[in-house]
Amino acid sequence: MKGKTIIVLTHDIFEDLELWYPVHRLREEGARVLLAGPEKDTVYKGKYGVPAKSDIAIRDIDPSGVDGLVIPGGYAPDKLRRFNEVLSLVKNVDENEKPIAMICHAGWVPISAKIVDGRKVTSVSAIKDDLVNAGAEWVDEAVVTDGNLVSSRTPADLPVYMKAYIELFS
Repeated sequence: MKGKTIIVLTHDIFEDLELWYPVHRLREEGARVLLAGPEKDTVYKGKYGVPAKSDIAIRDIDPSGVDGLVIPGGYAPDKLRRFNEVLSLVKNVDENEKPIAMICHAGWVPISAKIVDGRKVTSVSAIKDDLVNAGAEWVDEAVVTDGNLVSSRTPADLPVYMKAYIELFS
């Protein structure tokens, strides 16, 4: 993954492990990982108080320089899906068949970006109906890969989730 740029979306109330575990794993693989929030150099707080400072504002991202996208869960996805620039970025990354990872409540963002219709996914069970109503085929599995989209349920699934995501780059 050396030379790859991965964007990890962030906003307040992200699930701490679902943000930081992928960041560390991807950096271990040699990827350049940038935390992106609505504003640059802003500290967003996780559900359990762990901070994450954004490296870049989402509006300043050039999608052509993005090799992959990670959307952590928690309640940050409910905030992120309200930004048109987030939805445009997700659509662009998906249209260019670059890897997108989503876990737990992160499915709210791809739902709002309208990229889950006809796709097989998983998530925390709390948003199963949201995904199904958006046209996705929801299954209760630790990790699901459908083309460039990797989805997972909860922090308990992080090891298989990141393994599946990293495999998309090989």
